[in-house]
Amino acid sequence: MEPLRIGILTGLAIASSLIAQEPLDTHAPAPLQPVAQQVRRLETALTYLGQPLLDADQKEINSAIADPDEIAAVKRLERVLDKYTLATIEINPESRVKVEQGPAKPELVEGGTRLFLVKVLNQARVTAPLKVTSPNSGNVYITSNGAPAPALKLTPKDAQEKWANVSIYDKPPMGRRLSGLGLEYQILEIQSRDSGQRSALLQFDVGQTSRDVGFRSEILVLFNAQPAHAITLRIHDSNGQPSVASLVVKDRYNRIYPNPSKRLAPDFPFQSQVYRFDGETLRLPEGYYTIAYTGGPEYLLHTKEIAVKGSEPAEIALTLDRWIDPSKLGWYSGDQHVHAAGCSHYQNPTEGVLPKDMMRQLLGESLNIGAVLTWGPCYYYQKQFFSGQDNPLSQPDRLMHYDLEVSGFPSSHAGHLILLGLNDQDYPGTKKIEDWPSWDLPILQWGKKQGAVVGFAHSGWGLEVQSTDLPNYELPPFDGIGANEYIVDVTYPNTVDFISAVDTPSVSELNIWYHTLNVGFRTRISGETDFPCIYDERVGIGRNYAKVDGKLTYAAWIESLRAGRSYVSDGKSHLMDFKVNGSAVGSEIKIGRGENAHIEVNVAARLDPLPDESIRKLSLLQKPYWDIERTRVGATRDVPVELVINGIARERKLVYADGQMRPVTFDAPIEKSSWIAVRILPSSHTNPIFAIVDGKPIRASRQSAEWCLAAVSQCWSQKSIAISASEKDSARKAYDHAREVYQQLISESQ
Repeated sequence: MEPLRIGILTGLAIASSLIAQEPLDTHAPAPLQPVAQQVRRLETALTYLGQPLLDADQKEINSAIADPDEIAAVKRLERVLDKYTLATIEINPESRVKVEQGPAKPELVEGGTRLFLVKVLNQARVTAPLKVTSPNSGNVYITSNGAPAPALKLTPKDAQEKWANVSIYDKPPMGRRLSGLGLEYQILEIQSRDSGQRSALLQFDVGQTSRDVGFRSEILVLFNAQPAHAITLRIHDSNGQPSVASLVVKDRYNRIYPNPSKRLAPDFPFQSQVYRFDGETLRLPEGYYTIAYTGGPEYLLHTKEIAVKGSEPAEIALTLDRWIDPSKLGWYSGDQHVHAAGCSHYQNPTEGVLPKDMMRQLLGESLNIGAVLTWGPCYYYQKQFFSGQDNPLSQPDRLMHYDLEVSGFPSSHAGHLILLGLNDQDYPGTKKIEDWPSWDLPILQWGKKQGAVVGFAHSGWGLEVQSTDLPNYELPPFDGIGANEYIVDVTYPNTVDFISAVDTPSVSELNIWYHTLNVGFRTRISGETDFPCIYDERVGIGRNYAKVDGKLTYAAWIESLRAGRSYVSDGKSHLMDFKVNGSAVGSEIKIGRGENAHIEVNVAARLDPLPDESIRKLSLLQKPYWDIERTRVGATRDVPVELVINGIARERKLVYADGQMRPVTFDAPIEKSSWIAVRILPSSHTNPIFAIVDGKPIRASRQSAEWCLAAVSQCWSQKSIAISASEKDSARKAYDHAREVYQQLISESQ
């Protein structure tokens, strides 16, 4: 039988010019449910890779999946996907592969990547990987400005012959192997170095002996690659100074440029945006485009439409538009937790990207401080960039500093640690990661001896509960890599400076923090992204805004973090100049019993006029964990500013989130020593001010003390098994010490 033909995504422009054909009955009917699930995975992958299906085709897919006639539904799905298919493969019962060209237009773009579908009719139900090879495919990559950059030195003959990169996309959400289903689709990536007509021989197989005889497992395809034109970008900030912008460029088929597939640093393949400096270029083929540009969450998002015709336009002018600039008021933004290797960076998992690539990310999101943390997957390579000083690429108000996350080390099970301001990254007496301590307390104490500011990363992992109350008294499992052993370490004075927020569910992060504040500890909270692990969309999704008087330095910024002169935020709401009775955030005040505390804070927030239901409908356990959209009151632009005393929201006032700064005040009687904070939850949260009554320490809640005591035993039940035998006695004594502290706090609490 002749195999069924369908198309793969060449550029999506094919859809309007093809006449849909009824799929031929060349294979046994496939069951709708697994086919539909595979189609959904395709939709997700194509969207992630920057070449989504046409809207009309996505609607037809939705309609087909709802069709009660399963055989007809599968044929309808084939009819949609066949338009995007470049090759149809038939695997016969003997696992021999035969291929024919599909109806998709073989159109490419110079210096970019196009995606196509490959239809697989799998009579043998094999589950091996589908492989594609081509004598015209080589290590021919394109730099960020569109210039050819061969990864390997090619002979003149090879340079002529090898003009493309051809591969099957087999990363999540796609699988590395065929599913064994009788009908499925794979994604084919083709990157072209050149413009004009180019031919490529495509050879497919599912194993060494699977190619059919008579060259039937290969096709010769004549491609036409559209030329790309260099357009110079003129990017300025609202003050007229040259700047850096985040750009998402799409054509009228919703395809992203440069296509994320096969991007090389400084453009990252897991991001839809690219970052460009003033004077740099974009390379685009002829067509119509929309450019969405911004400078991060402190800027408005603007769009600009352009038509590219030949060498026109030669330039595009883009002006960034701030809605707020906290740095002008002495509040400097920072992301304390970004990585240059690992997670989404895994093109080269043991190395990662260079400082210049990370600096572009920080500048493009207008962060004043970026702490690039060396960690397990890249420790031995990336530690070369650690110096104990700001990276030389830093600018006066844009500082990049390499520090350390203790992650991928023996103690990681107890909670990942962030050490900021280190002089030395190597723990005493160690030569490799495996030599480090297997629990957290010794590492924290070592960091503090260096004068570092230390705390826990992605605090909520392992602290998840069902309740959404703050505080709540449900005991978490303590089985994760967040602020788990914090419950022990905090009982040692001057050992833990902060726990992190914004990159895990807010209740999980804040609940343990509220409980330890309620029994008198003064750990601070700090914002982070954990880029590109928890979040890979961009740096600075979670931020810490620290008040720095005078010149901005990394040391001054982390000192403000340690002292609690800061607030955490998603960058879309701000709580500046928080004071109680005239004393600033992070301070301690004395107050008489029953005396009124006068609370002041300057609030600015910005919501789009219309609600974003895609965020509002999410549970608190789904990303984005912190976002101003979650705080919107109904369909208004109002957000609630809450006064928090000892973990309880005592009063709230609504603020109109149009980006304007507004003063908000509260007055509340203080009956006992308390901690006081302000929040827009979950979007921003201040650090506390500590109000001391009659000279007594804060003992706000006996229940909190009892929760902490139970938490120590629960943590030991999960962590002790992974603590090395040589360290277990010391760890057991530390846990016993924590129990004694909490028992004393219970006796002191009402």
